[in-house]
Amino acid sequence: MVEDELKLLGVESKDFSALRKAGFEKIDQLLNHLPKRYEDRSSCDTVATLISGKAVCLRGSVVDFKQRHFGGNRKFSEAVFVLQGQEMSLGGRIGLRWFNMPYIRNMVAVGMELVLYGKLKESKNGLVIDHPEFEVLEDGTNGGIHVERIVPVFKSISGIPQRRLREIMWAACEEMESSRIRPFLHPGPVADRMESLRSVHFPEVLEEAHAARRELALEEFFLLQLNVLWQKKKIKTSHGVSQGQKMDLVKEFHGSLPFELTGAQKRSVREIIGDMRSPEPMHRLLQGDVGSGKTFVAMCAMLAAVDSGHQAALMAPTQILAEQHYYTFKKWLEPIGIRISLKTGGRAEKSYMKMEGGAQILIGTHALLYDGVSFEDLSLVVIDEQHRFGVEQRRKLITQAKKAPDVLVMTATPIPRTLTLSIYGDLDVSIIDELPAGRQKIVTGVRAKPKVSEVTKFLKEHLSEGRQVYIVYPLVEESENLKASSVITEHEKWRKRLKHFKVELLHGRMKPEEKDATMSAFREGGIDVLVSTTVIEVGVDVPNANIMLIYDAERFGLAQLHQLRGRVGRGEYKSYCILATNSKEDHALEKLQILSRTEDGFALAEEDLKLRGPGEILGTAQSGAGELKFIEFLGDTKLVRVAREKAESVLKSDPQLIKHQVLIPYLKESPQSLDIS
Repeated sequence: MVEDELKLLGVESKDFSALRKAGFEKIDQLLNHLPKRYEDRSSCDTVATLISGKAVCLRGSVVDFKQRHFGGNRKFSEAVFVLQGQEMSLGGRIGLRWFNMPYIRNMVAVGMELVLYGKLKESKNGLVIDHPEFEVLEDGTNGGIHVERIVPVFKSISGIPQRRLREIMWAACEEMESSRIRPFLHPGPVADRMESLRSVHFPEVLEEAHAARRELALEEFFLLQLNVLWQKKKIKTSHGVSQGQKMDLVKEFHGSLPFELTGAQKRSVREIIGDMRSPEPMHRLLQGDVGSGKTFVAMCAMLAAVDSGHQAALMAPTQILAEQHYYTFKKWLEPIGIRISLKTGGRAEKSYMKMEGGAQILIGTHALLYDGVSFEDLSLVVIDEQHRFGVEQRRKLITQAKKAPDVLVMTATPIPRTLTLSIYGDLDVSIIDELPAGRQKIVTGVRAKPKVSEVTKFLKEHLSEGRQVYIVYPLVEESENLKASSVITEHEKWRKRLKHFKVELLHGRMKPEEKDATMSAFREGGIDVLVSTTVIEVGVDVPNANIMLIYDAERFGLAQLHQLRGRVGRGEYKSYCILATNSKEDHALEKLQILSRTEDGFALAEEDLKLRGPGEILGTAQSGAGELKFIEFLGDTKLVRVAREKAESVLKSDPQLIKHQVLIPYLKESPQSLDIS
């Protein structure tokens, strides 16, 4: 049956094997293999536009064809192609070459009229195109599916050339029948899904492809929102722990602080404690810009758990960040009698206590998930920079509690509202949207090809006053493929330029104990200049450091640059962030100028969304994000809201999906596992 269905497409046995190996056994599965991009081959180019560096679409005739030799006995096919209307002009003659493709001699002959597509280059004998795609025209007809139209380009399937894959997909669209293609799953007035699929694969114009992709994206987002809301129902029906009634430790901690919490911090604490007092498990996202004081809010939540007789755990993505949290918690909480432990995978911490009634607050990396760590009475889980953890890692820590714990996930990467609604829709959200008093404004400057002598002089002036400096590079080692500076090579240069100061190296490939020793020395003032990769992006708090110098800054996203900039401005000294670039591209300089104009992380997140798209911002670890086909539409606020409203409407009218059985296979949790009546 499976083979018969694909044979309808004229799929040969070797193609069938390749398709089956790639997981395609039915026509509807093939139709879900969508184009990754499109090439506009709809109109033929002229001689004037030929040498542009871009692929061109040409129409003309073959006037000569030969088999030639190269490299000994190897052969290649060469044709002379004359542009339509340029038969008498030498400038209209182009060489076509096909290497290691002997079957071409059976496809191309003198006198044939062709439409072809490929990149022109200059050779000693004139203009040539290697391996052009082409269509043979008969009796003045137009081109087929490979030229003279908007042409889809698909993600490769091993064993099937792009041209052949396009032919198979065309046949699949031709063979498409409503009996085989299900309708759209979301309710309300919707387009014909069969027509949308045809338009996505082989549109007449690019606008048609965009509109069809948006229709299909609405269905995908509807299913995403359905799962998000379903998960939220599951959380609300779990048996959790009511805690936070007793607030003595929170009050004692607040009273010990030499500063006042901001209004946004206090509001977030109230929202979190309110959730913790409910018997339903809390699942809350705490968003706050760099330096907004999320850690102090987390401390209040964890103290509320401890005051209720339970344990709290904080999981951070890196050893450096986990240790930073450990030192901060010890500084503020040990004086009020809280027992704190640290557990990372890098080494055996002297500070680590076994769980038998020892630590009230345990801080660590993903090592908390392993190494025999067991909790006596875990009731609150705090996950910092949660976007760096996979879904399963978060779940594994949460399931170590005897009852469903309260969960607080934190991020210093401001997330645009649309993405929050899409990816974190199962979480309630608290936002810290103001900075504590005393945070220094950071002077941010963009410098194109700055002179080393001037930069060195600037750094020496501040180092001589006792300040410390970060110098950041994108690569650990030099790369043949990337024109960017490496931290290992540049570290040696900076040691010579700043020979009267202590200049050390830090990067992710160093052994954990080496990174730990280097970071500790920098934190304690034993190192003046830290030449580093982005391992210092999050969590490093050195108030004496007031300069962040970032080379090849255009290679980083705005959000990441903002995170790096947040490592300075934490003390009393005027601080600087210098964005150095060698790029000549206008868009690169424009992107960096955006950073120089604002320190508002949420505004930068919106700009980052426009520049890079949701895929690069979210990565693939997010729940559902890595599986989305239409991730480019996550920035479409209206579309996301419509999908949300449709999902809410379905669950409100049919909470157990009795009337919507067709949706159940698309849920990650089956209705039988939930009591949502």
